Amino acid sequence: MKSKLQNRLESGLSAITAEIMPPRGGDTSLALSKALTLTGLIHGFNVTDGSRAIMRMSSLALCKLLLEANLDPILQLSCRDRNRIALQAELLGAHALGIKNILCLTGDPVRVGDQFKAKSVQDLNSIELINQVTSLNKGIDPVSGFLPDGPTNLFAGAAADPNCRGFDGLRRRIELKKEAGANFLQTQMVMDPKVLEKFCKKIAEPIKIPVLAGVFLLKSAKNAQFINRVVPGACIPRSIISRLEVASNPIDEGISIAAEQVRSFLTIAQGVHIMAVKAEQQIPIILDRARIN
Repeated sequence: MKSKLQNRLESGLSAITAEIMPPRGGDTSLALSKALTLTGLIHGFNVTDGSRAIMRMSSLALCKLLLEANLDPILQLSCRDRNRIALQAELLGAHALGIKNILCLTGDPVRVGDQFKAKSVQDLNSIELINQVTSLNKGIDPVSGFLPDGPTNLFAGAAADPNCRGFDGLRRRIELKKEAGANFLQTQMVMDPKVLEKFCKKIAEPIKIPVLAGVFLLKSAKNAQFINRVVPGACIPRSIISRLEVASNPIDEGISIAAEQVRSFLTIAQGVHIMAVKAEQQIPIILDRARIN
C-alpha cells in the first residue's frame, strides 16, 4: 500500500503538509493534539529530526503515534547523527511500523545547536541516504545478497533550497537526488514567488519531480531577523521585515503573509509545506485566508 501523500502526489493533486516538532521530553500529548486539530486540512505531517541540532524526541516515535491516530507522517531522517548502520536500522524500523514517507536530510550543523561537544557523523550524505532507501526498496542487503524478508516500501523525498545562489550547482544536486530515487522535493522557506517559479520551471519540472514549497509563519520583525541570523539558508527580504515592523498586529500580518504565499505558491508548485513553529493553531487561519477549502 502507498501512503496518502504518495497517492496524492502521483495523482497530480495538490498537497499541503505541515511541520510537527517532537517534544523536548517524553510527553507527546501536546504534539499529538496540535496534529489532530489539523485533521482534514493537512495531507502529511512532517516530523522534524533534531532540527537546528537541538535534542528532541526521536522522529520515529512521534511518527508511529501519528500513524496510530490515522494521520500520514513524514519521517525526517538526518545523516548528521547516525552512521550508515544506524540509518539502515531506522529505515527498516520505519518500514516495519508502517511509516512510508521518508525525508532524507543532511541535517543542520552542530554549531547552530546547543550541545557544542556533540560530534557530527555524516557517514552518508543525503544523496547516499536516498540511494540506500532505493536499494532497500529493491530488497538489496547493504552487505551482500537480498533482504531475507523482501523489499521495503518507502517513499523517499529530498530537501531543496531554491534561494541557493549557485543555480547550476543546485540543479545538479537536485538531478542527483532524483537519479538516486527521490520522489518529491520539500523546499526551505521561500519568500519570493519568482524564486520558486524559476526553481520549478528550470529544475523540478524538466525532471518531473513534484515540489512542496516551504511557507514559514513569521510572528514579528524580531522573529524574522532572528531566523535570518541563525537558520542556515534563511533569506527573509527587507520588504517583508518592514511589513512586520509597521504592523499594529505583527502575528496577524505574519498570517496574512503566509496565506498570500500559500495561495501564490500553489499556482507554481504541486504543494506547500507550512512551518508554523509553536503556532500550529494558526495553520487553519492561514489556509482559510488563502481560500483553501
